[in-house]
Amino acid sequence: MSWVTFIWSMVIGACATMALPHLLIGIKRRTWENFFFAIAALSVAGIACGELAIMHSRTAEEIGRAIQWTHLPIFFLAVAIVGFVRSYFGTGRLWLGIAGCVARLVSLLINFTFPPNLNFREITGLRHLNFLGDTIATPQGVASPWTRLGELSSLLVLAFVIDASLTLWRRGSAEARQRAVVVGGSITLFIVLAAGLSSLIHAKVIHAPYLISFPFLGVIVAMGFELSYDIIRAAQTARQLRISEAALREGEERMSLAAEAGNLGLWVRDIGRDQVWMTEKGRALFGFAKSEALDFNRFLKAVHIEDRERVENAVNHSLAGGGDYESEYRVVRPDGKVRWVAGFGRVEFNKDGEPICMRGVTRDITLRKQAEDALRESEARFRTLADTAPVLIWMSDTDKLCTFFNKGWLDFTGRTMEQELGNGWAEGVHLDDLEHCLEIYGSSFDARQSFTMEYRLRRNDGEYRWVLDIGTPRFSDDGKFLGYIGSCIDLTERKQAELDHQLQNMELARVGRVVLMGELAASLAHEVNNPIGAMVTNANAGQRLIARGNVEIEELNDLLADIVADGHRAREVIEGIRNMVRKEKTTHSLVRVNEIIRDLFRIVKADALTRKVALTTEIDSKAGSVMADRVQLLQVLLNLTLNAFEAMSVIRPDARRLVIRMDRNGEGEVLLRVRDSGPGFPGGIVDQLFEPFFSTKAGGTGMGLAIARSIIEAHGGTLSGENCDDGGACFTVRLPEAKEDKSKTVYPVHGKPAELKEITEEAPRML
Repeated sequence: MSWVTFIWSMVIGACATMALPHLLIGIKRRTWENFFFAIAALSVAGIACGELAIMHSRTAEEIGRAIQWTHLPIFFLAVAIVGFVRSYFGTGRLWLGIAGCVARLVSLLINFTFPPNLNFREITGLRHLNFLGDTIATPQGVASPWTRLGELSSLLVLAFVIDASLTLWRRGSAEARQRAVVVGGSITLFIVLAAGLSSLIHAKVIHAPYLISFPFLGVIVAMGFELSYDIIRAAQTARQLRISEAALREGEERMSLAAEAGNLGLWVRDIGRDQVWMTEKGRALFGFAKSEALDFNRFLKAVHIEDRERVENAVNHSLAGGGDYESEYRVVRPDGKVRWVAGFGRVEFNKDGEPICMRGVTRDITLRKQAEDALRESEARFRTLADTAPVLIWMSDTDKLCTFFNKGWLDFTGRTMEQELGNGWAEGVHLDDLEHCLEIYGSSFDARQSFTMEYRLRRNDGEYRWVLDIGTPRFSDDGKFLGYIGSCIDLTERKQAELDHQLQNMELARVGRVVLMGELAASLAHEVNNPIGAMVTNANAGQRLIARGNVEIEELNDLLADIVADGHRAREVIEGIRNMVRKEKTTHSLVRVNEIIRDLFRIVKADALTRKVALTTEIDSKAGSVMADRVQLLQVLLNLTLNAFEAMSVIRPDARRLVIRMDRNGEGEVLLRVRDSGPGFPGGIVDQLFEPFFSTKAGGTGMGLAIARSIIEAHGGTLSGENCDDGGACFTVRLPEAKEDKSKTVYPVHGKPAELKEITEEAPRML
């Protein structure tokens, strides 16, 4: 088999294969585009058969008949193209298509009326060409002028296709433009190609066989592609439709199941016929019999007489275009029982805006109504109890905003409920306490934890009163957070009593220091009085001896020796008192410094409030304990704190701040810093601060810092003071960090290392 026969046979088979399924689809579904496509494909197969016969012709008569019969499928192809474009596009000037088909029909009649065919008036012979390795025949003769009629037919068909494609493009949809480009563009391109090729062969410009089947095969492929794509889309649409129908059925089943589970009664009202259809659940809810005919009046009769007019007005409002129908009402069943129901409905209107149908559901809400009544009764009891309680009660929601205040709160503040709701209550809190108050409330709220806080709240007479506020989170039975409830009590009198008590303690401490100073002075006078008195007596005796003039050197030496001995004894007494102040023997135990600071704050709190000093601590949680005497260490810090209070008395009250900081320095020492915001030390006296009897205060004794340093040094530490760069004074205590929990006594000895001994006498106290 030659390549020519093979290729043209493939074209014929391909066209026939594409034509058969579309022919069956067109006949079965009565779709004209599939039917015309099948005719077009079969026509191209016929043209290919004619071209194969032309190329294999042996005589002029055979080739003339082959050309003559080839015009028959060309006619059907023109008709099929016009019909396909018209049915598939739905556009185009029909008269153009009909004109093209008529011209092709006339040319077909001329083709068979005037032999040998439309293209030749006379065929004089054959011309043999070598094509694809095979020898083929082509006609030679006198061209017929009727060929122009066939070309006119092709031009009319081409104009129709172009007009239809442009009209389809202007429709603007993506699918329409795709059809215009793929089908219309392909048909236009291949018709021009086929007509041009035929014209060139007839004009003997080129010597080649007729090849118009191949351009038209391209037309068939383009048309078949679009139709196949449509078939695929139709199949997908059908599959989606089946899926949608299945989903719809499943949705209906679910809706029915949900209606049954939710105790919902479904109903439909035909407004034109005034008929009501209702499910069994709905009929049971209203007490209607299963076979009872229902209309709107029968429905209204089942509604409680007190709710009937309201329900009817709601339905009529919805029918008048007022939106969906929704109402809660009571129904009276045939057995006399009253049930609460909730109804919801939606109206459907026709194109003229007239209501034609109303669909809806009805649900039994009797239990909900009973629960609401019980809740209202419970809330009423709670409000009564809260309003009679002797405390201030408040409640908040999950958004931190307050939703309730009892009568006691409103009477106390003199404000209305509307003014206090939300965050309005904060307007009565003292500005100095508000930030701290809100911080505690917010952090506790976020953590869902109870809290206790104290703040000043403005009373109805304008006076700020201290209150103790205790808040507790509320939870439902299933653990859901509901908000907070709290109560406040007025503790102004208690706060004043505590302040008075602390002031009394401070005063007692001051009295104790004065008494101790007096005791020290009395002791010093008592101990020194004896040796000094003896010295005076011996001196008087010596004066009398000298006055008599009979002085004996030996007796005078004895008197002077006694005076010297009494002087040494007085010196020893004074040295003992000095050693008691400068040296100490204490029992050391494990002491947590943060506890000492806490005790210190408790002692000086009242004095700080009186002096309007703000106290602050900065404690390193990793700073541990020291081995020390708890009382003496507290005395040192107390002395430093009180000195700072007095130093800050010369500055504005709002600038008075005292900071006590505790941390470690990385060298095994615990550091305690007492820093104030006062004026600091006068220049050049920092080195004299710890000298005995040196004082910057007019009435000071000058012993406090000296004794404080002696106590710290007896503990193996140091005490220093300095002025801060940004103002104020700072005293720093350095103590060794405790390694073991055991008690020892430390004796500092001049010229020797500290030794560990047992306690034999009491250590000195700070004045």
